[in-house]
Amino acid sequence: MERGVRRWLVNISTWDPSERRFASLASLLPPHERPAIMRFVKVDDRKRALVSRLLQYVLVREVLGIPFDKITLSRTIEGKPYLNNEDNVVFPNFNFNASHHGDYVGIASEPRCLVGLDIVSVSKPQKEEVLEFIDSFSSYFTVLEWKNILQSSSSDEILIEFYRYWCLKEAFVKAVGAGLGFGLHRLEFHHARWTNISVCIDGAESKDWRFWLFELDERHLASIAKGHPREAVETYRQTLTKVDFEEGEFQCALQLPEHGFTSFTVDQLDPKEN
Repeated sequence: MERGVRRWLVNISTWDPSERRFASLASLLPPHERPAIMRFVKVDDRKRALVSRLLQYVLVREVLGIPFDKITLSRTIEGKPYLNNEDNVVFPNFNFNASHHGDYVGIASEPRCLVGLDIVSVSKPQKEEVLEFIDSFSSYFTVLEWKNILQSSSSDEILIEFYRYWCLKEAFVKAVGAGLGFGLHRLEFHHARWTNISVCIDGAESKDWRFWLFELDERHLASIAKGHPREAVETYRQTLTKVDFEEGEFQCALQLPEHGFTSFTVDQLDPKEN
């Protein structure tokens, strides 16, 4: 795996910390990060928020060797987190993306390409049929994508197919640093049984992107998007040091094999325990 590339995953389904343990882990983070965790009412939401932020700081510390108390993470106006340390000279384009849903919290990083990660929990709607549920999202898909979703053999398969496409679209949007206003219908994904995944943007196939889809378990999916830094939205592009690459250098980074995720426990993220 290339230096600076990380794919980490934490299953929090069985993690049941005491209030003291939770507070101890939260204290590892800068004070300004803690209100964003404690604003959640539900315990599971707080757990996801805490582990997501821990992953970001632990990742930066491991890859770049910056101590926790020296790490500066900022956000673009669209809410995209980025490393704001001037001493990041090892990987000037180092970027990361965290995601959480259901039982899993994950993070992915890249030293040159943009990276986006999305995790989804495939859960059946409680008060409506599957077709009723997904119909409200139809405007976010192209005609071809919607046809592929609806031609699945059962309602369960329709729901899974829906989330596969949704997961990929979200990974792209997160990679480029776009906000809620990005038109997901502009993206059309093509695949061969969910391998060799490619994307058409506004009707034109892009050679600047690669995608991977993972089944974490029977009800969780994750997707990784890798793309060219010049594709980032303007506010995010300004945080990157190197946007223009020689085509050969960029393609070398883009075509590196994807090795999947390394699993961690929450306790392994605590520097006091390691």
